[in-house]
Amino acid sequence: MPVKEFNIFRRHGRQYVPDLRNVTLPEIFRGRPVISPDITRKEAEQALSLCPVGAIGTAPCTIDLGKCVFCKECEFAIPGRIRFTNDHKIATNHREGLIIIQGDDKPVKIDSGFVRKEIPALFKHALKLRQVSAGGDNSAEMELNAAGNVNFDMGRFGIEFVASPRHADGIVITGPITENMAEALQICYDAIPSPKIIILAGADAISGGIFSQSKALQRKFLDKYPVDLYVPGNPPHPLTFINGLLDLTGR
Repeated sequence: MPVKEFNIFRRHGRQYVPDLRNVTLPEIFRGRPVISPDITRKEAEQALSLCPVGAIGTAPCTIDLGKCVFCKECEFAIPGRIRFTNDHKIATNHREGLIIIQGDDKPVKIDSGFVRKEIPALFKHALKLRQVSAGGDNSAEMELNAAGNVNFDMGRFGIEFVASPRHADGIVITGPITENMAEALQICYDAIPSPKIIILAGADAISGGIFSQSKALQRKFLDKYPVDLYVPGNPPHPLTFINGLLDLTGR
């Protein structure tokens, strides 16, 4: 009997997540930030000076989750003024919905007014996605792979990644979209049958992240088509991705 292996499994405990909609992550998780209403402009400027991606605004103080890499340097510098919660449900379909404003402790949600009618009508019970790493560093890609493993099992909702864009209902983009991947991304998108959705997963895809000023990027693709879902994080958590998709499709 493989006693050693059995003991390892027993110590790991239950890995499968039975209810993906009602999970509380450990307090150490870096999720939706909250900015104190009492933060001063000087404190906000101090936080901005430390931010590697310029995700912080100063008047009023804001944090752009589309740029934020969740390094928590701002929280470390001014504790009590900025705090990262363990709220992982931070995906939205409206770019402005990723802006956290001082004194506002509301959760990030899908804006139903921006959801195209065909999305819940066609993709509520099954959604096949083609993932394209457009210059990614493999961190977001690994988390998306995890979304389909035995722990999270997004396939229980009919959500799966497929190998061919011709079998897909939409495209999931990771990475900042480099010049070398711009044409390949366009070809992949064109091969997906209409109607189709576009999902940006991770800070690199949403804003360019730490590579936003690089001359190696070519992000004109995003100027041509509307984005249906923004999934922030660096990288995004599988639960952020899955819950964002469920909210978008009306589950």
